[in-house]
Amino acid sequence: MVDRQSFQHLGSRPSRQDAADKVTGQARYGADFFLPNMLVGKVLRSPYAHARIIRIDTSSALTLPGVEAVVTADDFPELPAGGIGDLARDNLAQGKVLYHGHGVAAVAARSLTIAEAALALIEVEYEVLTPVMSIDEALAEGAPLLHDDLTPAGSDPAEDVKPSNICVKAELIVGNVEQGFAEADCIVEGSFTTPTVHQGYIEPASCVARYDGDGQSMIWTCTQGHFSVRDSTARILGLNSSQIRVIPAEVGGAFGGKLAIYLEAIALLLSRKSGKPVKMTMTRQETFQVGGPGAATQTRIKIGATKDGKITAMQAFLAYEAGAFSGSPLGGGVRSMFTAYDVENVCIEGIGVVVNKPKVRAYRGPGVPQAVFGSESLMNELAAQLGIDPIEFRLQNAIKEGVTAINGRAFHEIGLVACLQAARESPHYQSTLAANQGRGVAVGFWGGGGNNSSASISMNFDGSAAVATGSVDLSGTRTSLAMMAAETLGLPMERVSTSVADTESIGFTASSAGSRTIIATGMAVVQAAENVIETMKQRAASGWNVTVEQVAWESGVARNTVTNEEMTVQEICRTSPQTGGPITGQSSLNAAPGRGPTFAVHICDVKVDAETGQTNLVRYTTVQDVGTAIHPSLVEGQMQGGAVQGIGWALNEEYVYDRDGVLENPTFLDYRIPLASDLPMIETIIVEVPNRSHPFGVRGAGEVPIIPPLAAVGSAVADAIDAPIRSLPCSPVNVLQAINEKG
Repeated sequence: MVDRQSFQHLGSRPSRQDAADKVTGQARYGADFFLPNMLVGKVLRSPYAHARIIRIDTSSALTLPGVEAVVTADDFPELPAGGIGDLARDNLAQGKVLYHGHGVAAVAARSLTIAEAALALIEVEYEVLTPVMSIDEALAEGAPLLHDDLTPAGSDPAEDVKPSNICVKAELIVGNVEQGFAEADCIVEGSFTTPTVHQGYIEPASCVARYDGDGQSMIWTCTQGHFSVRDSTARILGLNSSQIRVIPAEVGGAFGGKLAIYLEAIALLLSRKSGKPVKMTMTRQETFQVGGPGAATQTRIKIGATKDGKITAMQAFLAYEAGAFSGSPLGGGVRSMFTAYDVENVCIEGIGVVVNKPKVRAYRGPGVPQAVFGSESLMNELAAQLGIDPIEFRLQNAIKEGVTAINGRAFHEIGLVACLQAARESPHYQSTLAANQGRGVAVGFWGGGGNNSSASISMNFDGSAAVATGSVDLSGTRTSLAMMAAETLGLPMERVSTSVADTESIGFTASSAGSRTIIATGMAVVQAAENVIETMKQRAASGWNVTVEQVAWESGVARNTVTNEEMTVQEICRTSPQTGGPITGQSSLNAAPGRGPTFAVHICDVKVDAETGQTNLVRYTTVQDVGTAIHPSLVEGQMQGGAVQGIGWALNEEYVYDRDGVLENPTFLDYRIPLASDLPMIETIIVEVPNRSHPFGVRGAGEVPIIPPLAAVGSAVADAIDAPIRSLPCSPVNVLQAINEKG
């Protein structure tokens, strides 16, 4: 466990460095940027889910006074299908529209009113096609094809694969699953469905773009990764990355939904045509229509065990909706759904399927909550049939240190057993249930994030430090990074400032996603701080006329181990102009080896009205191994926030389309996320089993909290009504249907 005594800052709860700006309204979000002579950009979006574009006439819009530019997909360079070509076609449709709300053309005008009037003047002639709105429809014999030449990635090259709506295949096989089931005394199986859902971020996508043909074009935007925005926009428009500079804004929620570009390339193209800056901001309706929802799924799962509780085999078939273009979070489900268990025989197969819905994007633990909904629900059913407590059943089969998991990773120290034990001993689990109440338990796993990160530290002449990184701050990470820098340098927290640098001011940094920021960028910050310390030791050694090896660094003080003389950070920095110049430290690294696997255990109690099907959440506890909680309050916020999003997914949330593929609930009035009044306090139990690959033992905290809730809530409802829950959400209609099917 973590040795708190050795830390000066880590584990404390200082105020967030961005708190004052955000609560006073000084923070600048994507829609808060304005430039002189700025135009307003708007996108004309398709009223159809599937249609061939016969003709687009923009001439009337161009003649409207105040309109300064109009663009269509024809203004983009020609790009091959797949990858960046699909991203361009997702921004503006080429040849066909593939979902309700798909962009068709865009205008830039002197006001929003003029821009909206210009959209109404654009004439588009469509040939309406039959939409494909579900996995079953997409796979049906003779189903309309979204893409005439699409074949699945991951197919056997020896196969004669014909075009279809399947965009990807994947499998993971360990041992002999048939033999495993033959050894089982008890087998449970079931088919499960989850709906299309949205991340529910409050801030719609927004950006300002200013094209400069002779110098460097500028983009200000709300994003999870400004380097990705730069590179994607450059590739779509046929530019070099060096021709674009991206400045990240504060982000009002993202959760994976702001990893892709939706407006930036369009805005820069409009700016190039008009010669003026262009600002574009989505409406809430557009955000739901276009903004990268989480994938709907269908799964078939089977688990077998001996009568004494040893799991002998686990099998699954996973089908994920990809939306209108290739790519789905199938891989996350395959890699993670059974990884919490030490099982010899596993077979997971899966496909991704294109449908006439917006392209799916990441949603916090992408692909894993949907798969775990089925697998953990069956784990509870199997435990009940065996007459074993569900936590004891999991403890008996839990993956442990030194075991190679089914995904091929050999685990070092991990906290699954500690989390299960903490859940078992928790006041929540020890409490009794009232009438009409049910309890569910579920485990979640996330592999941790690595990837590339950069950081720099500049020491000021007064001995304070300025930390700059390339990681967008989504959840208070600047504060945690400042704490790690202060801990390493031996400085008070108030003497360390942090900032998110733009694409020209720091080395490449991957997007803030996958629970990688505190792991990877944290490692870069620590390395940069260590470089600063080494430089300060050299400066002190030179002044004392000793070797660097004879200088120790302790709590922000250089000490001469020969004479015991000391020199503070302030003294070293004050004299730096005379001893060699400014003191800085930099680090750029790939932190993949530092990824820390993360486990969580959730307990949920619900009360169900059997007459109406109404479900109320009574109590909820989340237990999670975070390695080391740098800032416990921020960690608890991640645990609670992820749980609440998963609870909403389980109880209320789903996209509703009509028979023509038109989204019917694109607002927060009709797409209902949980309110504070819907929830009890989410209880948190932090477990700390340090990650040996990280200098401070950190594991990511943001992804895994959303993985168990779907199964925990579904199992609690199933327990309350004594009937299995196979489809989400647990709306009154679905709960009543489950009760009626039970008979």
